[in-house]
Amino acid sequence: MSIKEMIAEHPDVAGHDNDILTEAVRHAMYCAAICNSCADACAAEPDAADRGDCIRKCMDCADICNATFRVASRRTGANEEVLKAMLEMCAEACDTCAEMCEMHDDAHCVRCARMCRECAADCRKAAQNL
Repeated sequence: MSIKEMIAEHPDVAGHDNDILTEAVRHAMYCAAICNSCADACAAEPDAADRGDCIRKCMDCADICNATFRVASRRTGANEEVLKAMLEMCAEACDTCAEMCEMHDDAHCVRCARMCRECAADCRKAAQNL
């Protein structure tokens, strides 16, 4: 299943999809799942008591990414001011999460930081191209 195809099939889009925005939607979806999983993995680490900030930032990022992909995948009408604000907030949350996860060497934090950096870049690019 492809989110790009789903958005392109929307009657208001009529096959003329915004590829940059679609990529941001896709990455925000993945980032929400990865950040959620990373928070859970951090909670299972032996030093979980010291990872409160990391867990919180991953959970916040997951929720913001989730809200962003949901708003950005709606194509009926227009709400560009809100969409731009959501994309910018998502990029900020991803940067904050990535900075925290980059402090840890475990595979889940490395993966989470990398996904957050990709998502932030795509969200900023999409916000600039609305």
